[in-house]
Amino acid sequence: MINIKRYLFLLLLIATVGFAQQPVQTSVDSTKIKIGSQFNLTLKVKGTKQTRVAFPESKSFGQLEVLESYPVDTIKKDATYEFIKKYGLTQFDSGRYVIPRIPVLIGNKQFLSDSAVIEVNNVVVDTLKQKMYDIKPIVEVKDPSSDFWWYLLAFAVLGGLGYLGYWLYKKYKNRPKEEVIVYASPIEKATSLLQNLEKKSLLEQGDVKSYYSEMTDITRTYIEETVHVPAMESTTDELLVAMKQASMKKKMGIRQETMEVFEKILKNADLVKFAKSKPMDFEISEDRKNIEKIIFTIDKALPKEIEEDETDSDYERQQEELKRKKIKKRNTIIGFVSGFVIFFVIGTVFFNGMNLFGSSTEELHEQDWITSEYGNPGVIISTPNVLKRIDAEKEVPKAVMAMIKEMQIFESGGYFDDYYIVVSTAKYKKETKVDLDKALEGGLQAMEVKGAQDIIVKTEDFNTGEGLSGRKAYGTMNWIDKITKKSRKAYYEFVIFSQDGGLQQVFTMYEEGDEFGSKITARILESVELRKAAQ
Repeated sequence: MINIKRYLFLLLLIATVGFAQQPVQTSVDSTKIKIGSQFNLTLKVKGTKQTRVAFPESKSFGQLEVLESYPVDTIKKDATYEFIKKYGLTQFDSGRYVIPRIPVLIGNKQFLSDSAVIEVNNVVVDTLKQKMYDIKPIVEVKDPSSDFWWYLLAFAVLGGLGYLGYWLYKKYKNRPKEEVIVYASPIEKATSLLQNLEKKSLLEQGDVKSYYSEMTDITRTYIEETVHVPAMESTTDELLVAMKQASMKKKMGIRQETMEVFEKILKNADLVKFAKSKPMDFEISEDRKNIEKIIFTIDKALPKEIEEDETDSDYERQQEELKRKKIKKRNTIIGFVSGFVIFFVIGTVFFNGMNLFGSSTEELHEQDWITSEYGNPGVIISTPNVLKRIDAEKEVPKAVMAMIKEMQIFESGGYFDDYYIVVSTAKYKKETKVDLDKALEGGLQAMEVKGAQDIIVKTEDFNTGEGLSGRKAYGTMNWIDKITKKSRKAYYEFVIFSQDGGLQQVFTMYEEGDEFGSKITARILESVELRKAAQ
């Protein structure tokens, strides 16, 4: 009897150890299913981090069909790892079916799972209780070819718009540039501009105000260039006083009668411009003749040394002025383009349906932050999430990209996020000094084009911890949510720097009044540092 008990105990111990050492554990979530219902087969293998496990992929196991093969889950328990593989199985005929032993490769050895029996039952339908319905009539299927003409029409419209855009581009590209006239002396410039004024036929059109404005502006410009008094910025009384002082200082000897005539013309012009006065035709003609006499009188009264020495210097000054204006115009264009670049991307993503008010900004503020470097020269910044790169060439128009040598854009925040941040860097093909205020202005105008309304903007200087300076714009705006069709209000902050003939920009946006959104922006901007461009 003792031997029998010992034998049974040993047999039970061997079976238990054998089960414990079974490499592949097998389980099913149901042994009885209805026809077509899915049940899950689960295989588990225990091992270490270095254990290599390969589960089979098949369309069927025995007579059971595999509906879905789920990815392998790996669970760490203390020092061991558990590899779990699930299969979704079914059968469309009733009966009893056996799940065969399935081979699993562990390391270089093959092991078999346990088999299992599944019972598939018919679905019982009670025709007495089940409501019966008439057979539905035949449904007419729409002929897909009927949409062909709509597609053709859309293609034709798009083609026409494309051709129109190309035609306009060629027209304005080949348009002759306006010729810049360089005058040999101020007196030549003044007389030539007065002659051109007559050719405009402003009096014939009844535009007396524009006629007097241009005539006096020509005279003031001449006085400013020759007598060197701030004529364009002065009022009539201030200009007359400055002229009398300059005449005495330079010993020009301009008679009192000439100054009285000049005063009368200037006051007539003021009445026309501000009091809507309309002189008689003979008065206008007399003023025109007298203004030309006054210009010649001043030119003759200028001291000889000034007349001789200033001719060349005035010419050089004109050339410098033209050069300065060209540089200013180019920098202004680049500034607006700079602002447009980043806000084109922002406008495309944000104003075309972005919903700021989804997930909690409190979660973003409290989670672990990441410090990374983006772009070239690098912008070093701490953010709640890693910023994702945007393909600039796909988002930014080709006309803008034509001016850019290198551009990189990174963003975080999408359709269901309530906080949005963009970091970008750009280098221009031509070396230039970027006007940061123009870039900010261009960016805000681009936002208006994209649908922003009631933009409130304040600007101030911005300095990083390492002393690099830039400009910051901040405020609020409204826009129409493309989903709810309601007006939303958001708070934004936009920081911009210029290094190495390019731009580095950081833009943040969140719902106005969001306490944690404000804290996130403050923390982000405090962390901003720039990788100094190589000199």
